[in-house]
Amino acid sequence: MASAKKLGQLIRAARTDTGLTQEQLARKVKNCSASDISKAERGEKTLTTDQLKQIAKATGVTQKSLLDAAKGVSSSSASSSASKPPAGANTTSMKVTSTERKLVELYRAADSQTKKEAMSLLKGEKVESLVGSLIGSAFSALTGKREMETDAPDEEDE
Repeated sequence: MASAKKLGQLIRAARTDTGLTQEQLARKVKNCSASDISKAERGEKTLTTDQLKQIAKATGVTQKSLLDAAKGVSSSSASSSASKPPAGANTTSMKVTSTERKLVELYRAADSQTKKEAMSLLKGEKVESLVGSLIGSAFSALTGKREMETDAPDEEDE
C-alpha cells in the first residue's frame, strides 16, 4: 500500500504543478473520472498502465517515474548506488513557463518529421525558409492574394 500512496503523491504533485484540476486531468485520461483521480491520489485506487502513461503525458512527468512508483520501485530500495544518480542522469529540476510547457506538449504530440523540423528551426538551421514563409504569409494576409503577381503583365500595358 506504501507504493500506492507514493504513486498518488506523484500524481497529485504532477497534476498541481501543471495547474490541472482532478476533473481536467480526468478528461485527458480515457476511462477515468475525477473520482478515480482523487482515489488514486489517496492511494485507494490502482490505475492501469495505460492510464498512468496518459497522466504522464498530460502532466509532463516521465512515464517511468509513475510506472516505477506503481511497481513499488524506489531509489531507497536500491542497493548502495541509491545515494548516487546514474551516469548521465539529469539531476536538476527547473521551472518552466506555460509557453515552454505548451511547446513540450506540442512536440510530444508531433510526428517524427515535424519534430526534426522543429529541432532544425530551434537550432537556427532553417531560419531563411521560415522568414520567407512568414513574409509570404504576411503578404497574402495583407493583400488577400496567394502570390505576388509581379510577373503578370498589366492589362493597361497592352
